[in-house]
Parts: sequence; C-alpha cells; structure tokens
Amino acid sequence: QVQLVESGGGLVQAGGSLRLSCSASGVTFSIVAMAWFRQAPGKEREFVSSIIRHGGRTYYADSVKGQCTISINSGTNTVSLQMISLKPEDTAVYYCAATVYGGYDFEKAEAYNYWGLGTQVTVSS
Repeated sequence: QVQLVESGGGLVQAGGSLRLSCSASGVTFSIVAMAWFRQAPGKEREFVSSIIRHGGRTYYADSVKGQCTISINSGTNTVSLQMISLKPEDTAVYYCAATVYGGYDFEKAEAYNYWGLGTQVTVSS
C-alpha cells in the first residue's frame, strides 16, 4: 500500500557529498517513520538514519553522526539524506524504508514493512 522510490545515488570521490531522496506514494497517511539503510556487498544491512514523520525526531547511527542529515517533507511525502565527507567505506546500496507501525525501535530493520529497491552510492578513493 506504500511504494518507495529512491534517487540521487551515483559516483563520487572521497570527500564529496550526495543528497539522496525517497518519494513515497500510496497510503502515505499511515506512515509513522521513514529511514535509510545501506548494504555493502557481503555485509549485513546497516542502519543509517531515521525520522518520525510527525514531530521530526531523528535517529542516526554512530558511524554517520556529523556526516549525515535526514529530513522529511510530509506534504510531498519525501525523505532526504544529505551526506557529506564521503569515504570509500560509505559505498553501498542505500535503501529507503517506511513503517506504519509505532512503538518500535526505529533503528532496526525489522521495524519497517515497506522498502524501496535501493540506489547505488559508490565513493572512490
């Protein structure tokens, strides 16, 4: 009932920046929180950041604090992730996620029931 489409990924040099966006459509009024996760080849999916739709409370993984900023526009149903000072270890497929459930740990993948197909971010050294 909720569809998510990511955009903004690409190739950047170390030290560069990117802004990822995720547009939600469908029964968007039911969304409680949205998030970004990433997964590098051979590694587990990793939490990056999340935001509560109403109120705007944010969460960040320790590894990206100071490097990433998440924001949401409830009117356009769009969540963005601004990334700066990118490093090769940031290379991964970045996934947008949304949940219609409250009362969960919004840093955990299992809290989310809708996922986009991902957008590739590659950081060269």
